[in-house]
Amino acid sequence: MSAKQDRFLFFGAGVIGSMYAIKLIEAGFDVTLFARSNRFKSLRENGLQYKEKGAVRSIQVNVIDTLENDDVYDFIFVTVRYDRSESALLALKDNQSKNIVTMTNNPIGFSSWLDIVGDRLLPAFPGFGGQIKDGVLHARFLPKIIAATAFGEINGVVTERIENLAKLFKTAKLPYVIKKDMQAYLITHSVSDIAMLSFLHSENKIIDKKTARKTARKITVTLKAYLRAIQKAGVSIDPPMLKMVLKFPNLFLDLFFMTWLRTKMVRDMMLPDYANNANNEIVQLSNDLMKFLSQNDIKPEIHVQ
Repeated sequence: MSAKQDRFLFFGAGVIGSMYAIKLIEAGFDVTLFARSNRFKSLRENGLQYKEKGAVRSIQVNVIDTLENDDVYDFIFVTVRYDRSESALLALKDNQSKNIVTMTNNPIGFSSWLDIVGDRLLPAFPGFGGQIKDGVLHARFLPKIIAATAFGEINGVVTERIENLAKLFKTAKLPYVIKKDMQAYLITHSVSDIAMLSFLHSENKIIDKKTARKTARKITVTLKAYLRAIQKAGVSIDPPMLKMVLKFPNLFLDLFFMTWLRTKMVRDMMLPDYANNANNEIVQLSNDLMKFLSQNDIKPEIHVQ
């Protein structure tokens, strides 16, 4: 792939779009960020600011707040939360770019997205996390074995655009994995997020051992129930290591989640701005997961002791 010829747009300048933009810019690619309001102003005035090794750095990036239909990119990456994904795709409906990569959870399937953008749709899931504080990106990196960017065609075929995307990630030194069943992967990931985050934000503050213990048990029981439910719906659990969750004793998982609840990552996730936004996404994910299971005549059996 030629960095001079190919153009990439990240539709959404939050954590995910900003992180990928930095990596691709550093690799020499032509990258543009789509942003609005204060984020657009900040990027124009200060560049893309991010924290690295304790210091705040800045990198220049092309930024737009309006996308014309004839402004064509080789790939448009939709890097918004799930609850905003449909509105983002509607904004891209008439743009002439041929490849639209959605980088978010999806617990219900792709029919509504396909109705909007057709076979331009290419589902994916990001390999980064983090927060933006006062305009500065604080990235959160997980081990590469569980944090690789996942993508694949809906039908599982390794097409030319999949190969091109793989070359892009390889050049940018970004871990990636090509999936044969993105729907199964995204439904499984949605289930784990719903189980872990819905109780986290509903409890508001996880500070004492008693509260942490109760919340951990709720996560354990809910995660197992949802994993069994999607299996009944014919969904293959992916990543496969989550199948082990069904075999682990509840007490073992409780201890794991109690430890997780006390990490800095969770404390950051409890901050008001992050928590409010995340809660909107989790509500939408949960509602759509229930719709998916209902369509398959399945009701999760959740019994918290």
